[in-house]
Amino acid sequence: MFGIPRKAAVTLTPAAIGQIKKLMTRDGHQGLRIGVKKGGCAGMEYTMDYAAEIDPHDEVIEVEGARVMIAPMAQMFLFGTEIDYQTSLLEAGFKFNNPNVADACGCGESIKFKDVSELNAEREG
Repeated sequence: MFGIPRKAAVTLTPAAIGQIKKLMTRDGHQGLRIGVKKGGCAGMEYTMDYAAEIDPHDEVIEVEGARVMIAPMAQMFLFGTEIDYQTSLLEAGFKFNNPNVADACGCGESIKFKDVSELNAEREG
């Protein structure tokens, strides 16, 4: 929808590819659907859900058998994002390295995106 021809809206690190493939095979899901919603102290939050089917309006990114679908309303906010999977002594989870984020809360769960006109200007320039 908002993509550049032949350029994926998001990229996946090898760790993210491995984890997504594991999650897909566990219950036979088609992939993971990512998006954004209002919430959190900074204003927006990422969403990530199992997808039983592929919505025709989703942007589909498939790398080495790992499939991510981006909900239509989130495509503009996620363009250029690298999705990683990190594990530490205390936690494990997906991390979004998103160039479109203007600010984030201290816990890292909530984000504020750059203004839409600023996002468009960066993509055109």
